[in-house]
Amino acid sequence: MPADGEPAPTRSAPDKASRSWSISARLALMFAVTAVAIFTLMGAALYRVLDRELDHYQREQMQGRLADLRYLLEHGRSPQLASRAAAKMEDMERGDPHTRYWLWSDDPRYRYGDGAERLAREVDPDGRIRVVPDAAGQESFAVLGAQLPANDVRPAVQLMIGMDAGAIAGTLLNFRTALMALTPAAALLVAALGYWIAVIGLKPLKQLSAEAQRIGRNRGGERLRLPVLPAELLDLAASFNAALDRLNTAYQQLETFNADVAHELRTPVANMIGQTQVVLSRSRGVAELREVLQSNLEELERLRGIVADMLFLARAEQGERAHDLVAVSLAGEMGKIIDFFDMVLDDAGMRVQVHGDAQVRVQTPLLRRALSNLLQNAIQHSLGSKLISVRIGLRDGMTAELAISNASDPISPEQLRHLFDRFYRVDDARHNSGESHGLGLAIVKAIAAMHAGDVLVSQANGLVTIAIRLPAAMAGPPGSGPAPSGLSAPREASRDNLPLASPRP
Repeated sequence: MPADGEPAPTRSAPDKASRSWSISARLALMFAVTAVAIFTLMGAALYRVLDRELDHYQREQMQGRLADLRYLLEHGRSPQLASRAAAKMEDMERGDPHTRYWLWSDDPRYRYGDGAERLAREVDPDGRIRVVPDAAGQESFAVLGAQLPANDVRPAVQLMIGMDAGAIAGTLLNFRTALMALTPAAALLVAALGYWIAVIGLKPLKQLSAEAQRIGRNRGGERLRLPVLPAELLDLAASFNAALDRLNTAYQQLETFNADVAHELRTPVANMIGQTQVVLSRSRGVAELREVLQSNLEELERLRGIVADMLFLARAEQGERAHDLVAVSLAGEMGKIIDFFDMVLDDAGMRVQVHGDAQVRVQTPLLRRALSNLLQNAIQHSLGSKLISVRIGLRDGMTAELAISNASDPISPEQLRHLFDRFYRVDDARHNSGESHGLGLAIVKAIAAMHAGDVLVSQANGLVTIAIRLPAAMAGPPGSGPAPSGLSAPREASRDNLPLASPRP
């Protein structure tokens, strides 16, 4: 706590190093990365399509022009065929500066174009286009050639047509450049639009956060308003409201528990203080002092019992599980408990009947403590009838159930719901009883939970039935016989190995 004069500590905002990116920024980054990936794939696909289409266009152009010249050379019958072919190729070159023509033959008259002899050796005779440099080595041409056999007018010739490869390469280069420039720009635009969309889309989440921050300790009953939220946030808000309900319930239980503990501890402490003050008010004899010390010892024993039971419940609620499990007979263990309470039953004029049996794997001392608490509770609160009925059986072949029934005054459903709560007593007149501090059935519930079981209570026909359910053992131990009945129980347990808890209402 701050010293006098010092300001109270306040919650500071997280520093920049500890803050992570906002959801809007993350979404914008993911949109940008996705856009880059999509644009890159689309650009690569378009580039391949453009490259293929340009090649197709180039081939069609070259084949068309080659077909015109070939027709002239194959069907021409003029003695000036060589000069006419050269003139035609010269005219075609002037009309399209990106196209070149070559003609090669052993006859010098049928030769046209620089480097025709070299190209005739390099051009594919099967009609495939090849890219070759020109005679000066400065330009590259995609060249398509055709061999024409000799006829009655001319000798065998090789006709070649070439188109400037740099034009198509330049077109592809411009496309790649534009694609590389537009992709980052488009990605940035997508990121900006994505951030704007995310900010708008996350407004309900910010409103939800602001509404949650308004729910404070003094407004514990308030909850988030579900109908006004988008469908995607309904589950989150419902879970948050459920968590608030659990926290509110736990807080109320904690406050009740603290009040109950304080009340339970206050009575024995007040008794000891009062007795001690009376003894110290004047001189006392040894016998009187011994009597006071004996009374204080009883109160201390009660305090020790309360503390021990609370520590046990605390360990159970923290998830502690039973260990050293062994297979035992529920009827046999119940018989030992009945034998232990033999004198109490005789004094009360009561008898216990046990019907059925089942095998369970349990930590034996814990099971005996639970059964002892159940029987002690039934003995203390039996009304009218002197019979306590214990029924044992299997449910669905997987769960063993032991139910103890005794006659009782009617108990309201609200009281039945709280019967396993700590420090809860149905009879308020026994609230300060030194015989009970209201933890017996709470311990039974904790022991059941430690064995992955549960407890339940019901009321019908003037009988209150409290049952404990435990996982059944797959097979009983060797020599286990049929269920004992009545008071026929083995006398194997001594008073020392039957841990008894404080009685429960």
